[in-house]
Formats: sequence, structure tokens, C-alpha cells
Amino acid sequence: MASHVVGYPRMGPRRELKFALESFRDGRSTAKDFQKVAANLRSSIWKQMADAGIKYIPSNTFSYFDQVLDTTAMLGAVPPRYGWDGGEIRFDVYFSMARGNASVPAMEMAKWFDTNYHYIVPELVPDVNFSYASHKAVAEYEEAKKLGVDTVPVLIGPASYLLLSKPAKGVEKTFSPLSLLEKILPIYREIVSELKAAGASWIQFDEPTLVTDLDSHELQAFTEAYSELESCLSGLNVVVQTYFADVPAESYKVLTSLKGVTGFGFDLIRGTKTLDLIKGGFPTGKYLFAGVVDGRNIWANDLAGSLSTLHALKSIVGKDKLVVSTSCSLLHTPVDLDNETELDEEIKSWLAFAVQKVIEVNALANALAGQKDEAFFSANAAAQASRKSSPRVTNEAVQKAVTALRGSDHRRATTVSARLDAQQKKLNLPVIPTTTIGSFPQTMELRRLRHEYKDKEISEEEYVEAIKEEINKVVKLQEELDIDVLVHGEFERNDMVEYFGEQFSGFAFTINGWVQSYGSHCVKPPIIYGDVSRPKPMTVFWSTMAQSMTARPMKGMLTGPVTILNWSFVRNDQPRFETCYQIALAIKDEVEDLEKAGINVIQIDEAALREGLPLRKSEQSFYLDWAVHSFRITNCGVKDTTQIHTHLCYSHFNNIILSIIDMDADVITRENSRSDEKLLSVFREGVEYGAGIGPIVYDIDSLIIPSAEEIADRTIKMLTTNILWFNPDFVLKTCKHTGVKLALKFFVAAAELLCTQLAHAKKEKFE
Repeated sequence: MASHVVGYPRMGPRRELKFALESFRDGRSTAKDFQKVAANLRSSIWKQMADAGIKYIPSNTFSYFDQVLDTTAMLGAVPPRYGWDGGEIRFDVYFSMARGNASVPAMEMAKWFDTNYHYIVPELVPDVNFSYASHKAVAEYEEAKKLGVDTVPVLIGPASYLLLSKPAKGVEKTFSPLSLLEKILPIYREIVSELKAAGASWIQFDEPTLVTDLDSHELQAFTEAYSELESCLSGLNVVVQTYFADVPAESYKVLTSLKGVTGFGFDLIRGTKTLDLIKGGFPTGKYLFAGVVDGRNIWANDLAGSLSTLHALKSIVGKDKLVVSTSCSLLHTPVDLDNETELDEEIKSWLAFAVQKVIEVNALANALAGQKDEAFFSANAAAQASRKSSPRVTNEAVQKAVTALRGSDHRRATTVSARLDAQQKKLNLPVIPTTTIGSFPQTMELRRLRHEYKDKEISEEEYVEAIKEEINKVVKLQEELDIDVLVHGEFERNDMVEYFGEQFSGFAFTINGWVQSYGSHCVKPPIIYGDVSRPKPMTVFWSTMAQSMTARPMKGMLTGPVTILNWSFVRNDQPRFETCYQIALAIKDEVEDLEKAGINVIQIDEAALREGLPLRKSEQSFYLDWAVHSFRITNCGVKDTTQIHTHLCYSHFNNIILSIIDMDADVITRENSRSDEKLLSVFREGVEYGAGIGPIVYDIDSLIIPSAEEIADRTIKMLTTNILWFNPDFVLKTCKHTGVKLALKFFVAAAELLCTQLAHAKKEKFE
């Protein structure tokens, strides 16, 4: 029985690719050094899967930054501003598209479906000249072949690539990138022909957009694409892979009727309804790649349950046509559980990372073929039973508190306009207040300090004194720059989710459980294994310390319940909304403690609100109801004079703007600098929103620092609202110290410039 893996993590078990990329980017190593690290990682990945017995091993899923950007490079779809003059795409062009350079901004970054991975959004124009400009797919196939590993090259399918693209700035709104299908297909034919000539016998086309709501015109594009490619696909086996959700019934019909296709891959973890479609009819003679091992969570597979599902599928498609697979790429999981030497042994027995999931895939394939590893299956069954019965999973008091939430929507008692009036009387802020999103740059010395404290190499008194000194510096800097609402810099925090999770019950943490978010940026999601509560205050000590250093308002900085949920590996033994409500109650306790301690401005970040939005429209309203409700729970008990901010970043929020307004925050901050100011268009098009708005006007990931005049020009477009706040792009934590002060100086100057312009306009109006 055959086995397959959709894709694999790229960063390496110790984030080797991250450090190599950053070293190359900073000029500390050469391109050759960087490529050597990448080649070593690729070979180890292929060999590991081959040694585990995987038959269909993917290639071309390794990327220096992002797989969609790789496809853009492959197709030569480089926006003109990057000065590409043809030929093979060079690193300077590739990384300029990803991050921008000293003269031009980066391409837009957006969430990859409902994951925490981000992709670089292709920008297309009607007269784009596609050309075969990156031979990476063929090069990697040949590289693996030299190592003795025959791989399945993976390409993002032509229809999905276009559906994931956007019209470039300045193009008519009526232009649809999908109209470029005929222009893109010749490049795909070239690539397929080269792969065939190199000896590839299988090719995987990822078409994940098939799990979304597509109209008949969009579905027709898939039929046309594979009909056009049919002749060049002759002699090859082709699997079209979907993931992240159920495939709608109409899309299933289109998918399973595609010409030139040998097999179809489905996510049977998040797409359980797809099983019914398969049982209702599957094309005779085609391969079914059954994604029964979860590629998006870290829980060990229920092998007995999966084997039962596979036996049912085998009776439908036949034993020779069933392939055991992962539900999606393992990109979304950490690499190897064996590297977690400090994790509680009982909890560790409940988990599986990428290496372990590859083993699970092969174990299931062997069992299906009659070669079941009884010891492996018995150990798995024991771990499943342990998790169900463990007393550390359940907290009766927490469950009762969540049950008591029913029957209320937990809104604050007064309207936002009344609250803003009360807040202004207390805070006495200028017409256009300035603030930052939260954290300031963290040096290697600061990180070392936290490690030393954690390892008990320094005393608590030494640690507190050192952090206090850093807070004092950043408070003085903000006062010097004349910022209105200050932050304490978050120097005591390692990560905006991990910091809180470490102080909650029901959370576990890894040492090397890193997952790629974008480029070289990795996150280490906590593991929520049990009921969540807050044993004691988490941020009050640091916030009140910072407030004592200044007469200006100091923001309390918290991460919201939905973001903590969506940026964690969440228990799969109860509904996600139950866990979210538990986190909301814990954050509520912290909000109220901050207010009691004299903190009058509290920011509750919901950067990942949209990330959890189901891909199917029919399921979205339920999610938004409980997600927005969770946010309101956190602050429903505070006074009118306490100002609640929230922050949203890097995602398409315009289609859920009414839900965002329903969060009932006093001030909302949203990324605006990297997304062609799409946020502005919502309010220009008539959405009424009476609270404060902070359109982010400076992208910290950009190498370009905008001038005060540019910032003011971007922001003046937002003056349709009652209160406008000035914010740079999300956190300054990941910036280097150099440039931050200059950027903030321009940012404050822009607010002053805008205030002057407004005062002048008012004067002219009344003269």
C-alpha cells in the first residue's frame, strides 16, 4: 500500500534555514553559503522520507521564502518596479519582491487560507508577459534524483495561482486575473515537458482554492486548464491535491472529471464531509490520496480510527488505488518531537510532529497492506486512552464558568461615542493622538537576560532591575519624541502568545517547536492540552511600573483570546469556541486587574481574528459570532473611562468589517501600509464607524522609511471618522534599533503636520 506526504517543513529542526537566510541577507555570508545550507536541508528531508518508507516524496516544496512567490518567479510575473530585465530570476529580484528594497516596497503579504502562514500575493496586469524564468522545480527534481530519491515535483496549479492573485495597483477593478489563464498555460506546458524529460513519473498540482466557494465561471477555469494541459501530461501520473476543508459537491464533480489527471488528494481531517462525496461516487481507476494524518496540528493520530476509515475507502477505490497521505503539507507543524527534551513525558506521548507524522503515514499504509506493527499501534492506543482520562485535562470550575456565559452577549453598557467623550475628558488627548502598537526592539543582550533568568543564573531582583532600566529608556524616548499614549516596550516578553500561555493553566511549551510564519520569521505555538485559567495577574506589575515613570497614559498590552487560540496548537477533543471562551475569561480577569491598578488604556490584540475564518461562507457567521463574542467578554466589565484598543494585521478584513465593528472596541488599528490602503476604501464607501481608527502608516518589514509628508498624505484620507490615531506597522520588536528612532520621529512629525493642516482648514472655513 502506497504512502504520500503533501509537503514538509523547510526551516530545519533547529531553524537552520532561518539563520542562513538572515546571515546572507545581512551580508555576513555569501549566496553560496546560503544555498549549501538549503541543499543540505533538502537532502536530509528527502532521505528521511525515503528511509521511513514513503513512496511519493514531494520536491519543489522547499522555498527560500514562499511557494507562491516561487511560482511568480517561475512564471516571470515580476512587477516592473523591481527592474527585472529577463533571464533566470536572481536572488536580488526574488528577495526584493518578498521584502522590498531601499527604493521600492515589497509585494503584499496575506494569510494562506485559514493558517498562520503568509504568502506573497501575485500582482498581475492584463498585458503581463509570462515567461519561464525559474527552473527551480526541475533543478530540485534532478537534485533529489542524484541522491537516489525519485520525487513527485509539486506545482501550484494554474487556476489556483490566478485565483490567489490580485490586480496590480492602478488596474481597472473589473480586471480578473483568471482571464490570464490562456497566457499562463504555455509556461506550465514548458515546465511539465522539462520535468517529463528529466524522468519525473508523477507530478502534483496543488489546487487548494477548490475547497473555497467558487462560481461556475471559476470552476470552468479548472476544466479548461487541465483540458489544455492534457496532451503534455500524457505519459505522466498527475495528482491534483486539495486541502484545508471539504471540497464542495459541485467542485468535487469538476475535480474528479478533470482530464489528464490520475489521482485526487483530499483533506479528510478538516474535510470530513468529503468522505460522503467519495462514498457517493469516485471515478473508476483513479487514485485516491487519503489525507488521514493531520498536517495542521500536533496530536498523535488515532491510528485505529484512521485505519477503519482507510478500510472503508479501500472497499470503494480498491487496494491498489488507495494512497495514505497527510491532510496537507506538514509545513504547519514543528519538525521533530524527539528534540523536545524538556516536555512532560505524558503530554509528549500525546503528540506527533512532522517526523512522527511521516512515520504514522507509513505505519497506516503498512497496516492496510496487512503488515501492521502491533507494538506501534498498541503504544498509540495507550497514549490515546491516557489523554482521555488524564486529570490534568479537565478543570470543573472553568467549565462551569464557561457554561454561565450563555444568555448574554457581554456588551459594554454605553455606546462607543459616549465612552469616547468620557475617555477624552480623562485622557485629554490631542486631535490626532500618537501611539505605537506595543513592543520595541529586543537586543541579543535582552534575550540572553531572559534566558539567564529562566535558567536561574541571575536572581529575580537582578532581572527586574535590568528590565526596569530598559522600560525607563523607552519611556523617556517616547516622551522625547512627544508620543501621546506610551507603551512599556514588552521587554519581559518572548512572544505575544507564548508569554501569556506560560502563565495560563492548560498550556504546554516546546523548545524547538518552531513553525514558519513567513520568510525567515518563525513562531513557536503553545500547545493547549487542557482547560484554561489564569492563576494570577500576568502584566499588571510591569504596566504599573511603567506608568509610574510618566504622567502620560501607559497602555496595558494584552493578546486577545481569538489570537491566542488561532496561534496555538489547540486541543481537538472539544469545540474550538469552548476553548476560546475559557481564554476570554482568563483575559477578562487581567483586563479588570489592569483597570484597578490605574491603567486607563488597554490594548487587546486580535491580530489573528480573520485567520480562523472558515473557508466556506456558510460556516463563517458562526465563527464570527463566537470570536467577536469572545473579544467582548474580555472587556465588558470595564468603566466608560477605560479605553479599549484592538489591533488587526496582515489579512483581508474588508469583507468582515461589520463583525470588526461589532467587537465594540473604542479604537481599532489595522495594517494599511502594505495592502494598497484597502482599509481606507471601506470607510470611503460608506461603512459607518464611530470609534477611533488607527490606519497603520509605516511597514516595519519595509526597508523604506516614509517621510512625515508621505505619512500625513496616507492618513489624511482617513479623516471621515471622529477620531484618528497614528500608528506605525504592528510591533517594533523585530526591528533593529537603527532606524526605529528616525521612523518614529517622522511618524510624530506627520501627526503634527496633519494637525496643522486641519487647524488651517478650519480657520479658512470660518473666515
